[in-house]
Order: sequence, then structure tokens, then C-alpha cells
Amino acid sequence: MTWMIIRLVLSLVLIAGVLWFAARLAKKKGLGQGNGLIEVVARQRMGRTSAVSVVRVADLVLVIGSTEEQVTLLAEVDPEAVEAAMDGRRGPARPRAADEPHEDAAPPPVPAPRAARPSDGVLAGSVLDRQGWGTLVDELRERTVRRS
Repeated sequence: MTWMIIRLVLSLVLIAGVLWFAARLAKKKGLGQGNGLIEVVARQRMGRTSAVSVVRVADLVLVIGSTEEQVTLLAEVDPEAVEAAMDGRRGPARPRAADEPHEDAAPPPVPAPRAARPSDGVLAGSVLDRQGWGTLVDELRERTVRRS
């Protein structure tokens, strides 16, 4: 019985050693990782099996649509525009250009949140209150409307 436990431990040590050696060799050869030439900037799933990706290849920025069956080039985008969009997403860390407005300019007004419509029914104030859900849907609809 003791001999079986010793064989089991030795086998596990041997397997762990082989895995460690393979991982070290793969890291040394650069296997399993990108070479820095291709970078996925952003990715958005559009459905269960489809997605749109923004990919940077050297100095090109490409918008690619992909499904299980194919990959399609949708557009080629200006790299500066992508950088500006990514900087805007991260916050105002980039320096201001000469033609940009000063920080003293008034920000766009933020609409005040609306309160839920009052309801007098038995379910008033609960999750099952129809008036409360209606207000939520109206608020979400208002936030997603594009204004020109």
C-alpha cells in the first residue's frame, strides 16, 4: 500500500516537472502569445455567434465583423480617431489642442431624475407595480433617444 502512494507522488512530481518545462520552453519560444503586431482594440458581441471587432495591425486600424463561418472587413478607420475615442473613454488624460474649447465652457445640462409615478393599487411600491415599470421604461427610452 505504501509503495502505491510513493509511486503516485513520484508520478505527480514527474508530470508537474514536464508541464513546468513545457511552459518555460513555450514562453522562451514565444508560443501562445501575440507578437505585438496585431492588437484587438475593442470587441462588441452582436449576437450569440457574431461580433464586431476593432483590430490594430501595425499602423492600420480595421473594423472586422466575425461569425462562426466567416470574417468580413467592414471598414478601415483613421488611427487618430480611434486613439481619441479610447482617450475619451479613459478620461481627460490627453492634452488639449488649440482649437478645442476651454474647460471653463459650460457642460451640457444633465436632466434631473424623475420620480416614479404614484400608484394607489395594492401592489403600489412593489416590484409588481405596473406604474413603476412604466416609469422605468419611459426613463430608459428617454436616455437612449439621439438628439441632434
